[in-house]
Amino acid sequence: MRELRIRLLAGVFIVAGVLSWAGARLWASIGTLPSVPLAAPIVLALIAVVLLSTALSIRARLKAQRERRPEAKGVDPLMAARAVVFGQASALVAALVSGMYGGTGVFLLESLDIPARRDQAIYAGFSVLAGVGVIAAALFLERVCKLPEDDDRNTGAASTA
Repeated sequence: MRELRIRLLAGVFIVAGVLSWAGARLWASIGTLPSVPLAAPIVLALIAVVLLSTALSIRARLKAQRERRPEAKGVDPLMAARAVVFGQASALVAALVSGMYGGTGVFLLESLDIPARRDQAIYAGFSVLAGVGVIAAALFLERVCKLPEDDDRNTGAASTA
């Protein structure tokens, strides 16, 4: 499984942001702009909390295993792999959604004097922050579940001659 690349996440964020900003400008010139839901930052924050709690739980279980505590529960490799896949998928979706709300928020900065638009810009800003939280939690989860490097592969196996 490949690690998440921050460049990929940043690229998704930027492309989604630019397209969302352009779409918001076009939509506003035609009619009314769709609103940023209040639930967006809440849902993203909940996903970040789930990812972070999963990472902390796995890290604690791995630490207990390393210290050979008698009550230590092992970490199922399949469960850890599923957690990493969930984290990677969440990070990609969070980058996309945060970019969309970021682009819309940048467009809404032009009309902060209108109370409804100001509220929408605030919701968009919180959505971007919560999306960054999801990405950070997913990267942390991935780091916790990363297997230690095999020394034979790094130093090269001794050949028999």
